[in-house]
Amino acid sequence: MEIPYQSIQLQHLNIQQAIIGNGQPLVLLHGWGANIKLVYSLAERLVPLGYCVYMLDLPGFGQSDPPPQAWSVFDYADFVRAYLDYHQLERCYLFGHSFGGRLGLILGAEHGQRIIKMALADSAGIVPKTPLLKALRLTSYKWVRDSLYGFGATNLANQLRDTYNKRYGSSDLQQVSGIMRETFIKVVNQDLLAYAARVTVPTILFWGEKDEDTPLWYGQLFEKTIPDAGLIVHAGAGHYSYLDNLSETVRIMDFFFKQST
Repeated sequence: MEIPYQSIQLQHLNIQQAIIGNGQPLVLLHGWGANIKLVYSLAERLVPLGYCVYMLDLPGFGQSDPPPQAWSVFDYADFVRAYLDYHQLERCYLFGHSFGGRLGLILGAEHGQRIIKMALADSAGIVPKTPLLKALRLTSYKWVRDSLYGFGATNLANQLRDTYNKRYGSSDLQQVSGIMRETFIKVVNQDLLAYAARVTVPTILFWGEKDEDTPLWYGQLFEKTIPDAGLIVHAGAGHYSYLDNLSETVRIMDFFFKQST
């Protein structure tokens, strides 16, 4: 698999992209911690079906520059809109996996006129209620940490923060630092159900039956919330359900995109 990478400058950032095929424009958005490589096999299968597929390493991922400061999910959605403008894509099909699905929800609600149809796989964007004991633990930790900072015990507060994150933080949080760590915290704490309810784009949802990162009930709730949505559950698949069932995903996406509305 040799990816035809290209570098572009967008919003003063060096961005890595790949474009393959000819036909209807289709933009693929990868998940958190991923990059073009994680969607390229999907692109390769779709190109012979008549699509020109656009892929990019989002800022802070793959070979693209990190954002200049901690970004929210809305900053990333604006960046994707700028990417569409850069390529003069007035309307396109869109695929988003996990974090890319978050961006799809915002774009589908705020800029639905730019998207013909949308496919989201194991999308993030729901903030589940925190169990009582976990909430109490987090509240206590923040009180002690902030008190230490207030007393000027910065080193001790930093040690407490690092210890807490290593023990209780998600694996995604532990794998990033600096700006991307702050970005991750902003992103995961943003609930997008209200945006899902305002999506104006026909949407198909792919979900892994055994997805542990964005559980199946996320997909079921999104199906109920997005006005025009259908849910496809891949039996036995995990968080990368579209890769676990690549041929089936491609077949359904192509049929859905080409079906008249």
